[in-house]
Amino acid sequence: MFYFERLGPSSFRASEHVGGAWNPAEQHIAPALGLIAHAIERDHAARRDDRLRLVRLSYDILGTLPIDVVEVEVSVLRPGRTIELVEARLAHGGRTAVVARAWLLQAFDTGAFAGTAFPAIPSLESMAPWQVGETWPGGFVRSVDVRRTPLAKGRAASWVRSDLALVAGEAVSTIAQALTIVDIANGLAPREAVNAVAFPNVDLTVHLFAEPQGPWLGFDTTVSFGTEGIGLTNSTLHDRTGPIGVVSQCLTIRAR
Repeated sequence: MFYFERLGPSSFRASEHVGGAWNPAEQHIAPALGLIAHAIERDHAARRDDRLRLVRLSYDILGTLPIDVVEVEVSVLRPGRTIELVEARLAHGGRTAVVARAWLLQAFDTGAFAGTAFPAIPSLESMAPWQVGETWPGGFVRSVDVRRTPLAKGRAASWVRSDLALVAGEAVSTIAQALTIVDIANGLAPREAVNAVAFPNVDLTVHLFAEPQGPWLGFDTTVSFGTEGIGLTNSTLHDRTGPIGVVSQCLTIRAR
């Protein structure tokens, strides 16, 4: 049970569990974004003995992907001892489908003044399971466990996890594992029936001020639709210890 299997140094075959929510015959972009994060971290580990922390990833989604073999290439744009900027490109058949830029920073002990004003979300135990497959199609949404509490139209608090391996037989960091499911944020609080209105995201940017702990990732999600076909999904991310970051997705909206 996995999303991808490695075929070579930079090539991976997608499994049926990446099937998309807008089109089940295409990849849901969520596992691919996690794969990019995993490739960035492995490239970093192969080049350096120290560890810089992956703290921001900005993905531009250039097109759809079939459920097939993909290639991931990583390059360093700004090397540094304590700060590094890298770029990764995920492609299928020579066509780039996702371009990502990531900042990696050195960790320091700042526990004496750590804190955040982001509010907490309801506990995992207080939320009911959500049968996400009744709202969305595709293999990916059926591979995740979701608990959700609707809060208002276009607003919900949720906890999500996946027990599937990102890459078969490979250890994956908690950051890459979290980034494997973070794109689901756009489907957690739909403002309109998904069979009536399409609102796919064209990008995703995540900032993390703490490393995720444990398999469950929490979302405090708000979805906004403008009057001219543009929308925004914004989520505060949580683990069991509290808020750990934010994620934003720009939406293109159209009637179906």
